[in-house]
Amino acid sequence: MHKVSDIGAGVEYADVVIIGSGFGGLAAAKQLAKAGVDHVLISSTPEHLFQPLLYQVATGVLASAEIAPPIANILRRHKEADVRLGEVTDIEPDAAVLTYRTGEETRQIRYGSLIAATGASQSYFGRDDFADKTYSLKTIDDARLLRAQIERVFREAAKADEETRRRLLSFVVVGAGATGVEVAGQLKELAKRYYHQEVSVTLVEGAGAVLPPFGGGLSEYAKKTLTRSGVDVLLGTFVTDIQDGQVTVKDKDGTQRQIDAETIVWSAGVQAGGFAKLLAAATGCETDRAGRLLINPDLTVGGYADIYAIGDMTSLNGYPGQSPVAMQEGRHAADIISRDTHPGTPFVYWDKGSMAVISRFSAVTKLNDKITFRGVFAWFIWLAVHLFYLVGFRNRFAAVLSWLVAFIGTGRPGFQEVDRQHLERVREPERFVA
Repeated sequence: MHKVSDIGAGVEYADVVIIGSGFGGLAAAKQLAKAGVDHVLISSTPEHLFQPLLYQVATGVLASAEIAPPIANILRRHKEADVRLGEVTDIEPDAAVLTYRTGEETRQIRYGSLIAATGASQSYFGRDDFADKTYSLKTIDDARLLRAQIERVFREAAKADEETRRRLLSFVVVGAGATGVEVAGQLKELAKRYYHQEVSVTLVEGAGAVLPPFGGGLSEYAKKTLTRSGVDVLLGTFVTDIQDGQVTVKDKDGTQRQIDAETIVWSAGVQAGGFAKLLAAATGCETDRAGRLLINPDLTVGGYADIYAIGDMTSLNGYPGQSPVAMQEGRHAADIISRDTHPGTPFVYWDKGSMAVISRFSAVTKLNDKITFRGVFAWFIWLAVHLFYLVGFRNRFAAVLSWLVAFIGTGRPGFQEVDRQHLERVREPERFVA
């Protein structure tokens, strides 16, 4: 294998370039390193984000550093990996050349093979104005913003009159997938066990079930558990407008109503953009309505055998947009590149199951149509799986301590981080100027 080299005219060469440092990108990098293949990983952020736990950062269960370790630390033992911070701005697929920006500098690199793993962003189903009126949970900054908002409304509510308190402590969560359910459940837990306040939490879902992919008894169990905790669950209901602290919703019968909401969390739908759009235009690859690349069965893009796309930026065989899919795709692409798997081999997803937390000591786990768990046992399965996949011993150790404090005790370690950041803003305000 060749090391990264300069091939003239300011253009470098690398056997493999990976774009993105999510679950798929990291899985591909580790698999390539295992095979002794040198590669460059370009990431727009210096850290790897454990996205499924963003809601716990937002609700103060975990500090942000516990789910966002530096990529360089994760791959430091792999001499084959060359990690770079930058944003890809152009691709010439016929010449196999990428252009990326790092700081004020623009660079070009020619690749032997390319693995695109840039993920997806939030979708607002044609109402992009909702982005400025809601809180999403796709990045670490999203989680920090929501956490600061939660801390603010509880702090102000403690000193407010009854009418103002009710307004401040009104939450609407849009989307009853795993993130929406987990946020709604944690908001109730947070209010009851940490702030000792009554809150209004409404969960709005367009489908006819909570956690639609789970279905059946697990979806019904999730709904009952949320309802029992005080969450108002609205199924078959869509958001039609958001204005001035109110969410307008319409049910399947066409009946509209307004719901007070000081804080609106949007977790409904995803769309691919950024590099996915750039790659689609450059290669002629078709996309679905959400902008996801309709990739070939072997994960290649369009007619290019040297370009692979994986994870949430793609659509293949109806596979869910979840981290296990991205990781398996990343390893599959890496195996083809290293010739451990024959070129053209179709990717087949091994579904190991799905899980979601509803509230403290309550979760649902689905291994297959016949093996399911719910309640405390499912919660411990969730705990074990997430602990296993957290990157780095230090992160696992810190997460265990934080979970003990939040789930067994009454503390919220993440809110201590908010307090530290507030003090830092007072002492060194220039560091926080946008």
